Amino acid sequence: MLPTVAAWAVTALLLSSNSHATTALLYGAAVAAGTAVALLLLVRGGDRSRRTAALGAAVLLTAAAATTCTVLRTADLYRGPIPALARAATAADAPPTGTDINSGLATSTTAIRDSRPGAVAGPPPGTQVTVELTITGDPRPRTSHAHGADAGRHMLLVDATAVRVTTDTGGTTGGSSNAGSSNTSGTSGATRHGAETTQTDTPITLIVQERDAASWQGLLPSARVATLARVLPAGEEGSSDTAAALVATGPPRLLAPPNWTQRLAGRLRAGLRQACAGLPSDARTLLPGLVVGDTDAMPDDLAQAFQSTDLVHITAVSGANLSIVLALLLGAPTRSGTAERGGLAAFLGVPLRVAALLGAALTIAFVILCRPEPSVLRAAATGLVSLLALALGRPRQALSALAAGVLLLLLVDPFLARSYGFLLSVLATTGLLTLGRRWAEGLHQRGWPHSAAEAVACTASAQVLCAPVTVLFAPRISLVGIPCNLLAELAVMPATLLGFAALAVAPLSSGVAAFLAGMAGYPTQWLAVVARAGAALPGAELTWTAGWRGTATLALGVLAACYAGRLLFPTAQATEVTGSSHPGAARSGPAQPGPAQPVPAQPRSGPPTTAGSAAGRSTTADSGAGEPPGSLLSPSSFPRPRRMLRLAVAVVLTLGLVVLLLRPPALVRIATGWPVAGARLVMCSVGQGDLLVLPLAGRSDTAVVVDTGPDPTAADDCLRDLGVTRIPLVVLTHFHADHSAGLPGVLHGRAVGAIETTTLAAPAAEAAKVTALAASAHVPLLRASPGEQRTAAPELSWQVLWPNAAFDPVSSGPNDASVSLLVTAGRLRFALLGDLEPTAQAELLRTTHPGPVDVLKVAHHGSVHQDWALASALHPRLALISVGAGNSYGHPSPRTVDRLAALGATVLRTDRTGDIAVLGSTPATLQAVVHPRPAGG
Repeated sequence: MLPTVAAWAVTALLLSSNSHATTALLYGAAVAAGTAVALLLLVRGGDRSRRTAALGAAVLLTAAAATTCTVLRTADLYRGPIPALARAATAADAPPTGTDINSGLATSTTAIRDSRPGAVAGPPPGTQVTVELTITGDPRPRTSHAHGADAGRHMLLVDATAVRVTTDTGGTTGGSSNAGSSNTSGTSGATRHGAETTQTDTPITLIVQERDAASWQGLLPSARVATLARVLPAGEEGSSDTAAALVATGPPRLLAPPNWTQRLAGRLRAGLRQACAGLPSDARTLLPGLVVGDTDAMPDDLAQAFQSTDLVHITAVSGANLSIVLALLLGAPTRSGTAERGGLAAFLGVPLRVAALLGAALTIAFVILCRPEPSVLRAAATGLVSLLALALGRPRQALSALAAGVLLLLLVDPFLARSYGFLLSVLATTGLLTLGRRWAEGLHQRGWPHSAAEAVACTASAQVLCAPVTVLFAPRISLVGIPCNLLAELAVMPATLLGFAALAVAPLSSGVAAFLAGMAGYPTQWLAVVARAGAALPGAELTWTAGWRGTATLALGVLAACYAGRLLFPTAQATEVTGSSHPGAARSGPAQPGPAQPVPAQPRSGPPTTAGSAAGRSTTADSGAGEPPGSLLSPSSFPRPRRMLRLAVAVVLTLGLVVLLLRPPALVRIATGWPVAGARLVMCSVGQGDLLVLPLAGRSDTAVVVDTGPDPTAADDCLRDLGVTRIPLVVLTHFHADHSAGLPGVLHGRAVGAIETTTLAAPAAEAAKVTALAASAHVPLLRASPGEQRTAAPELSWQVLWPNAAFDPVSSGPNDASVSLLVTAGRLRFALLGDLEPTAQAELLRTTHPGPVDVLKVAHHGSVHQDWALASALHPRLALISVGAGNSYGHPSPRTVDRLAALGATVLRTDRTGDIAVLGSTPATLQAVVHPRPAGG
């Protein structure tokens, strides 16, 4: 295991450093290999010295191999025309610049950035190329709903390898992209002057815009195509294992079809989707994900439910799926190499080595069918190593097979060292093979049934090792993960086997495949019910500290819980006083699973004749009536101080669990200082979007909400932290997703009186989502009208300043239709301007004359586009900007921040401060309190 860990660490370090010192690294690898050989040849001494030397040599050799493979494998990320063009585009688009990635269009910006929807500058010279690609992954749909004004725009992401690149160094005439051309030069029918063609092997990420998505959607891995594309600046959209991101500017031109294995896999996957067409909605979209990892059609709410309940691994094909399939062929893993082996191979009389070869072929087919995702590769590599041991007649060592498989994968594909999916798969498997076995034995010793002990131990061991890592990229934990996984375990095997049967039969008989899929639909629907019900429970998902601090604190919490578990639930042996001289007290060999047998007690008719026999007396005679050994209430289980400690630990854990579940604001305020009492306005840090809360004085659980941000989970978390359970009115300033997509989180578990929206139902897709959500929640949907005045409490009222009936926002876009409010809280005045652009801001000033305010919610996340006459008229003392850290729009503009400061305003922005609470009853008592919180970009 240690050599594998060393190789992983070296690979991850090299990938993180982006070092180009290829020669020096290769020399270093050679030195490490030479040192390893010297250790093996020169070290003499006893067995311990030789074992230490062998271990050190193995670590050095694997580190040298990892260095060599990583250097050679990553060389294509830095050489060739595409990386050079990406670097040139970065230089041409130097800060302050950015690229609107989620629109799929490169947006070159200047110091004064135009971030309005549709404001797209032309590409820098030299970034347009004709590229021939080998597709390496299925096209993945993506919607930019989580990023600002261009929400609802769809695109595809395609992983590919560029094999030939033609750059235009002297202009292009006489043609354009032609999907039907038979030309194989990669020029797509154009005549190029000064074009330069280069053979490459460069991994890239291709972005396909919505208008071309249909022509790219059906492409399968191994297909070869040509297309015109634009190279984006380095670091934009691409992943760590690609050299650059390219935006396709037209449909693909097929140069070579996919190979027969990929065509067969594609046909099988399509057959499964067709067989599932008649199932209920959840089962229809979930079964392909469960069987082959095809989650493209899964709705966002179902995917979120699986994530909230820690069931997402069910849709990420992994070792569990492969184990089920191999067990059908070879029988139970623990008996696969014995005469009692089961499975189809034994039933048909297939020899052991032939069965192992069939298992290897099945494993390779499994990877092709389910695609080489990190968890699939981990499962396949471990399985192949185990099958090799089976074929050679070697004893099965699961942990060694895991280490060997991981090491081979890291040498072949070093980028797996930085894959969270791969890391979680390895950690979960390690937990099953180490902690899982020990915990299952421990639970069995405490009287648990064997099957229940194994199920709980396996689920808990995987969760324990994975949880500290998951908070690095998703700072939240699930309190229902273990019970939901136990309930889901009942349905995974039948759903998987029936799903694979439907997939295999689909090319032969669609009717039989539909019948099998229908049978699989029942356990699959159960999985969806478990996920949705678990996610709806209070406290199902709790916000946790982000980053390494969160990992460290969660790891400490897990260790404390493990210690407390042993303290609260001792083994049966702990209730017996050890040291008995009774002949049955002595045992040899390892402990056997099952309840421990107490030493028989001495007869009560006479006193014991020896101290040893007295010590060996069973405590059963002294225990409380009806109390089993090891019970928390058993008075003889431990001495009195130990029993008191156990009782104290139990009480503390119970109270802690209640606090985690309910998170009463009064207690949370004592621990964290948040939420602050007496807040007049709270701006929640929800990433690149707006969510404002107007609490009602004297009613800490009630507030008016203005906008909901882009993320339902972030919205729900913020309102839960504030203790808000009743919302008289939700105001959606406009329908862009960064203001409305968080609505499901606001509605979750809260009483909402009404939802008020703007008069322009655009974008239409987002407006339809809001309408559907309001209808399903039975919440009235209202339209704001100019001059409308409302009062929610004696010290909270507001007036609708915009939209103006005489102004036509259709011609300007949804931003200019933003509902803008003038809020009065006590004697404080707030101006909330939504995303108004300068023209609408100027018209608002001309028609309403709002006068000075104390707090300004800066329009459009601090965009450069502001009407400074309105800002001067408002003359705020405090300016709040809701913005996501590292967002791709360049918000807020430094110019906007500087000009607000010049007006005398204190500028606070959520990407730097987190949540912001405004306090005070009068302008003289105005103050702001911040609460750091991770914010998305």
